[in-house]
Amino acid sequence: MCGRYANSKSSPDMAALFDAEDLIAGAWEPKYNIAPTTQAPVVRRSKSRDERVVELARFGLVPWWASDPSIGTRMFNARIESVASSRAFKRPFASRRALIPADGWYEWRKLPGGGKQPYYFTQPGGVVFAGLWETWKDSDLTLVSFTILTCPAASEAIETIHDRMPYVLPPERYAAWLGEEDADEGELLAGPAPSLPKDLEIRKVGRAVGRADNEGPELIRPIDTEEDSSTIPGL
Repeated sequence: MCGRYANSKSSPDMAALFDAEDLIAGAWEPKYNIAPTTQAPVVRRSKSRDERVVELARFGLVPWWASDPSIGTRMFNARIESVASSRAFKRPFASRRALIPADGWYEWRKLPGGGKQPYYFTQPGGVVFAGLWETWKDSDLTLVSFTILTCPAASEAIETIHDRMPYVLPPERYAAWLGEEDADEGELLAGPAPSLPKDLEIRKVGRAVGRADNEGPELIRPIDTEEDSSTIPGL
C-alpha cells in the first residue's frame, strides 16, 4: 500500500520538470507526511488546455457515482491487478491517468516483538507514482481527487518490509500514462522498471510519521534502532 508519502518540490519546479502549466499559483508548500484527504499536486493532461497541468487534488479518489465524498478515505490506492475492471477505478484508468510527484514514500514493517517500524523509500531526484484522477460534483461543489496505483513489491528487501509498493513510473513511460502516446493495457500496467530496486534507498525513520498531523523534514531523516538490520536483505 502507499498511504503516506513526501513531496518537497515547489509547483514551479514541478511544472518545469514535467513541461506543464502551473495551476497551483503558490497554494502549495512542501509536505513530508501526505496522508489521505490531504491536498497534493498531480500532473495530468488537460483536454481544454491541450497541455499538461500541475494542480492540487485530494488524496483518496472519490468516484463520480459516490453519494458522499467520505468514500475517498478508503480509495487512496488502486491495485494494478484490478484497476482496469474495478467499478471505482475503471473509468479514470481508461481516460484520467495522472502522474503523482513524490520525494519518496513510507511503509511500516511489523516487528517480531510487536509494534511497527516505519521505513522511507527514496531515490535521487525523487519518484513519480502512477495515479488516477476523478471529478466528483454535488450541487455547487466540484472535488478533484486522486489515487495511487500499487503493485507487488519489486525486490526481496522491499517485500520484507511490505508485500506491496506504489507503482513507480520511469520517465520514458510518462507520456503513455498520460495518454499522449498509444499503449495497450499490458504496457500501461507493466510494473516498475527492473532497475528500480537497486536505485532505491531504504531508511529507517522515526515513528512520528505515524501521526498524520506531524510534519517536517525530520520525518525522513534516518535513525538508529536496536533492530538487527541483517534481518532485512539488502539493508
